Formats: sequence, structure tokens, C-alpha cells
Amino acid sequence: MDQRTILTLGLDIGDRHTHFCLLASSEEEVSEEGRVRTTPTAIEAFLRSRERCRVVLEVGTHSPWLSRLAETAGHEVLVANPRALRFIYGNTRKSDRRDAELLARVGRMDPKLLSPIRHRREETQRALLVLRVRDTLVSSRTKMVTAARGMAKALGARITKCSTPSFVKTARKELPEDLRAALDPLLDSIEKLTLEIRESDKRVEQLGAESYPETKLIRQVHGVGPVTALAFVLIIEDPAHFAKSRDVGPFLGMVPRRDQSGNADPQLRITKAGDSFLRRLLVQSAHYILGPFGEDSDLRRRGLALVERGGKAAKKRAVIATARKLAVMLHALWKTGEVYDPLHNAKQAA
Repeated sequence: MDQRTILTLGLDIGDRHTHFCLLASSEEEVSEEGRVRTTPTAIEAFLRSRERCRVVLEVGTHSPWLSRLAETAGHEVLVANPRALRFIYGNTRKSDRRDAELLARVGRMDPKLLSPIRHRREETQRALLVLRVRDTLVSSRTKMVTAARGMAKALGARITKCSTPSFVKTARKELPEDLRAALDPLLDSIEKLTLEIRESDKRVEQLGAESYPETKLIRQVHGVGPVTALAFVLIIEDPAHFAKSRDVGPFLGMVPRRDQSGNADPQLRITKAGDSFLRRLLVQSAHYILGPFGEDSDLRRRGLALVERGGKAAKKRAVIATARKLAVMLHALWKTGEVYDPLHNAKQAA
């Protein structure tokens, strides 16, 4: 849009109401401000009643559907990255009305200052729900298993270490009758969650096979299962979003932060930007690749070489480096459609 004629609409989205602030192109004063209910019907009516403008909002629970409505209504949409808005959080006069105005003013001045992000398509978000529901079920089951073990230990009992799916069977076999009766409601819940997780695994396999066949390219890498492959495809969404495969690492927050000033350039932890769910899955895959069951590959050799260097937290650094390299490799396989050769570099060097 032409900066000289642009209208800028800042939206501070709340769970019940969304505060708005409209700025004209050549005026410093606020043209209009107010609030509207945060419902699809109310927001759509509000946006369609406006002439075309630049809509600026912050990433949040409601921002995906709201940004889509704004685009459908013909507006230019900028979804601001919260990491770039510390000046709003640190404002000593912070309010919803003030936040909407600040978003509008920054959006009118220089959109790049917002580090705008791109929301995924609605169908992609719906497919991601399958993975996020499964992840919630697994997390809940893990907490219940930990709680059951702790309660048993408090009364002098101990449940043998076993796989999570077989935990209920092992617990009922080993616990005293009185303790087993007390823990039965918890064990029943763990058993039901295990069945739900198995059903979720089937849905993930079916979704990948029928709707996202590109997951087969990604699953060529030993240690990358159906959940990680589908998550990678859905969260990256389109390999063309990245000009270079190496850009995927920073996108997922697996590169060190930097705070260089003068001669000081300390070694810092990773940024942890981007999607934490996919980052966690890639780290889990990296653990498997570097573990006792990982197959021989360039990726494994590189990771183990980093471990052997020693130093502070060598294993952790090697895992993160392997996860980052894995992300780059998966993107390259998806983009090129090549057949994966686990020892490609080793053969080239021989």
C-alpha cells in the first residue's frame, strides 16, 4: 500500500472485546478509537464497514481467525511478533486502548519493526489439531504415571520400571491389594488415555498417508516417525517459504542468541523462537539418532564427534546441533524429493 495514503488500524485483541485505534496517513492525532466484541460475526461486520486499510494486530489465541477475516475483507494485515513488542509490555501506562494505538503507530511508521509473522492456512491448523490433541493426551498420561509412582513410593511400594503403555498392567500386578484399590481410578484413567493415544496414532498415520504424502520423504531418515514427519510438514507448511534449508534452524529457535558489543561476544543459549512443539519433536529424534538404537549415518557420526570433544554440557550441545542439522536435512529432502543416503558424506570422503 502507498505510505502516503494509508489508513492504519491497530487492534488489541482481548478475549471478550477488541480495542481499535484508527490513524489517518498524514495526521498525528487518532482519527477514531473504540472497541468491538471479539466474535467472528462482530469482527467481520466491523472490518467490512471500513475502507481498505492496514490492520495491525499481535499474535495471540484469536489472531489466526481474525487475521483471515481481515484479509477476506480486503485489508492489508500485519501480525506482529510479540518478541518485537517489548516496548508495549514495558509501557508504564499500559492499557488496551494504549496498546491498540501503539500498534497502529508502529505499523504506520515501519512494518518491519513488528517482525510480522504469517499465520498458517485454516486447513493446516485443523490438521495440526490432531497432533496437538495427541500431545496433550501423552502429556496427561505421563503426569498420571508419575503421580501414581510417587503415591506408591510414599507408602513403601515400588512399581518396576517399564514402558508407559504397559504401566497399568505392571502396577496392578505388583501393588498390594489395598493400595491397588486406592489407585484404581487413576490406573483406569491411564488405561483409557493409552487407548485414546493409540487411536490418535492411527489418525496421524492416516492423515499423513492420505493428505500429506510428502511425509514419506521425511520419514526416510531413521529416527523420524509419523508424528514428527507430519508436524514438520504442517508447521513448515511450504518448503518454498525458505530460500535456503539452513534458514529452518533459526526459524525453529535452534541457533544461539547473540549479544555482541565491542569486544564482548558471549556464548549464549539458543533463542527458542518459533514452534516449541516441533522443536521438542526434533530434539527427541536427535536423542534417538545419537542413542544406542540409532543407525550409522553422517548425522550420527557428526553428533557423536561433538560429544567426544567434551566440554561443558557437550551432550546437550550435540543434541541441539543434531536436531538443527536434522531440520535442515528434512527441509532439503522435502524440497528436492531426493532419496536419502545416510552415509552420503562418508562415501564422498572415501
